[in-house]
Amino acid sequence: MTVAAALRSTLGDIVDVTEDSLEAARADSSGHSSPGRPLAVVHAETIEHVQQTMRIAAEGRTPVVVRGAGTGLAGGANAGPGEIVLSTMRMNRVLEVRPDDLFAVVEPGILNAELNALLAERGMWWPPDPASRDISTVGGNIATGAGGLLCAKYGVVRDAVLGVDVVLADGRLLHLGHRSVKGVTGLDLTSLMIGSEGTLGVVVGATLKLRRLVVGEICTLTALFPTVRAAAAGSAAVTASGAQPAIMELMDAKALAAVHALLALPLPSAGTSQLTIQTDGPAAQPEADRIAATLRECGGQVTLTYDSHEGERLLAIRRSMHGAMAALGTTLIEDVSVPRSALPAMYDEITRIEHTYALDIPTVAHAGDGNLHPNFIFEGDVVPEQVWAAADDLFRSAIRLGGTLTGEHGIGMLKSRWLAEELGDAQWQLQRQIKAVFDPLGILNPGKVFVSA
Repeated sequence: MTVAAALRSTLGDIVDVTEDSLEAARADSSGHSSPGRPLAVVHAETIEHVQQTMRIAAEGRTPVVVRGAGTGLAGGANAGPGEIVLSTMRMNRVLEVRPDDLFAVVEPGILNAELNALLAERGMWWPPDPASRDISTVGGNIATGAGGLLCAKYGVVRDAVLGVDVVLADGRLLHLGHRSVKGVTGLDLTSLMIGSEGTLGVVVGATLKLRRLVVGEICTLTALFPTVRAAAAGSAAVTASGAQPAIMELMDAKALAAVHALLALPLPSAGTSQLTIQTDGPAAQPEADRIAATLRECGGQVTLTYDSHEGERLLAIRRSMHGAMAALGTTLIEDVSVPRSALPAMYDEITRIEHTYALDIPTVAHAGDGNLHPNFIFEGDVVPEQVWAAADDLFRSAIRLGGTLTGEHGIGMLKSRWLAEELGDAQWQLQRQIKAVFDPLGILNPGKVFVSA
């Protein structure tokens, strides 16, 4: 009996072998596709479905790629020939909400925006705020260690997860972590799972650390600067001042012009870059006033509003970045992080790389935490070698400045060739050994993250 037949015999109609589903599972939002179609897509609806799938896979030593919404940007959920796709999108329930203890237990397929809409009715929220919140899942956030616009003040996914339920490669179910605020018993396997990109196990549930809705106003500032370096220096000055805005986003001139074109707004002056900043809480207004003064001292042309609706309109310019890039062509959206004080130097490096490789690289940054998203625009479905050469230079520049290859997108298949260089041989080998403990047959997401050079 073939693996697909065994899955169909055990799991019935949730096993999908239609051409459209198999083709869709080859790619994510990175623009990269696997060389062929997988064997089948299992639309798991329960933990038992996941366990049964993994037992069949382990028996036949068949690779399994866990997949959520397919919105990843590193090829981490792309499935190819001979592989089973295990989709958790139908596992999208909120199982428990505890306002007294400020946690919720959810399944991995629930979307960020849907979860927070539900929690808002009870006066709470889950802080991670990816720009893709309307289409990204909690399970995908956990798999990649996602961040977003609010993480400089409220933390990333790793800061907002108390525990995870995980099905291992052999079908065993583990309950990792705790429901209490504190818990240091044994090794922290929950944190190990966060950002593991489906290489250690299948996340089938999560206990999330919630916050009360922020009381007070939201104030929004935009500051225009004549150069991107000046804007980056302005963001560094805000950080050095001790201010802690909820959001601080930087768009360089190319990115800003592309968004204005998409939204049919008047085009900014040549070279103009923009910071968009929001403050929240009871002290939002005085903090916004202080930030505005700091930015003016740095040469910024500041617009400040205390009106929340006008603020969301201003922030919508930043949130339109992905659409603006897609309108320019095929986009390789990269993701590096550097220390916040090194942000001006990293933008200098991007400018140098643009000149060296004759490319335009529109770049947006979560300036509050030093996470940059350079966008490489090209035609067609295959990333040109010129772009890979420029990306190689970009990654090495970030590492040289004390940074890292990825702040939130993950390694996937697109960055695996550079992982050992950042980690060093000893740590790279140790991480591969840890992977082998959880997945001795090597069937979980092979060809991703830990790939030999």
